[in-house]
Amino acid sequence: MAVVILALIGGLAYLFFDLQEQKQANADMQELARLDKQEMENEYERFALQYSEMKTKINNDSIIEQLTQEQLRTQQLLEELKKTKAEDAREITRLKKELATVRAVLRDYVMQIDSLNRQNEQLRAENTQVKNELAERNTQIEGLSTEKASLSEKVAIAAQLDATNIQLTPLRKPGKTAKKIVDCKTMQASFTITRNVTAANGNRTVYVRIQNPGGNTLAGGGTFAYENRNLQYTMKKTIEYTGEETPLTLYWDVSQMLEAGDYRVSIFVDGNMIGSRTFSFN
Repeated sequence: MAVVILALIGGLAYLFFDLQEQKQANADMQELARLDKQEMENEYERFALQYSEMKTKINNDSIIEQLTQEQLRTQQLLEELKKTKAEDAREITRLKKELATVRAVLRDYVMQIDSLNRQNEQLRAENTQVKNELAERNTQIEGLSTEKASLSEKVAIAAQLDATNIQLTPLRKPGKTAKKIVDCKTMQASFTITRNVTAANGNRTVYVRIQNPGGNTLAGGGTFAYENRNLQYTMKKTIEYTGEETPLTLYWDVSQMLEAGDYRVSIFVDGNMIGSRTFSFN
């Protein structure tokens, strides 16, 4: 009986210790499953955040919509995982497979967005280069326009006529100079339009303006345009200019009493004053 009792006690002790070991093993397995589940939850949360970050790095509406859908799916799987017990091996296995799929899809989007961003950077670089080239061309064009305008101005200036040998003679009768201005019956203005091969050939109207000592114009009955205003002229004559030296003489019949002093004669053609001179008469 003693032997039997000792054997029973030994067997019970063995069973007790084996049961304790099984309980410890089950507890370890449960803790491992819990940690595995927690790690899966962390990954799902990290992937959901990555989708949010990726949407801020791209301007493609279509891809942003796709990322949003994948993010919602990831969050839904995360909620399913949180509601699943760690001991539910079948559901945990399914969600682990879904996690692998989410990881693969996320990796594809990362590569796709990285490729698009590189293309965008290249396009921006090309766009910047094109803008710089366009700015350079515009600068060249502006320079050419300025040069052309300057050249046109120089040509216009070169084409202006010039009057030389200006003379103003008071006549008491044809061919006779008046000794005193009060005896003047006709005012004779003579000058020469110089040779200018740059100027266009054709008819020209020459205006002669004579001002008395008081600054008033000896009236000739009309006006002409000069620097955005109209001036009175004393005499005018239309000539055919051929580019060669052209002498001219114009006469104005005195219609008012003339006084002694300085008389200024100015000559205008094509809206430009081409010559001027002052004469003193007693």
